Amino acid sequence: MFGSWWKLGLDATYLAMESQQVIGMRLAKLALGGSAAQAEAERMVSEKIMAANEAALLLATGGSTARVVAGYRRKVRANARRLAKG
Repeated sequence: MFGSWWKLGLDATYLAMESQQVIGMRLAKLALGGSAAQAEAERMVSEKIMAANEAALLLATGGSTARVVAGYRRKVRANARRLAKG
């Protein structure tokens, strides 16, 4: 009965930790300045808008909160891999 809630709680916790990692890497990149920082800032804003729209559409069409969190985690992990490469 509580298994799905437990998993959602864990996934949300992982999302928070993974997001902090990406925030740290982005801040480091932004602190360096230059064209790469400008491109990262623009990318960050457009990604956030697109992710919010996708989440709203998913919920509006009957998707679950767990699917929204899973989608955000997928995007955050992709950003972490990209930023870790340099």
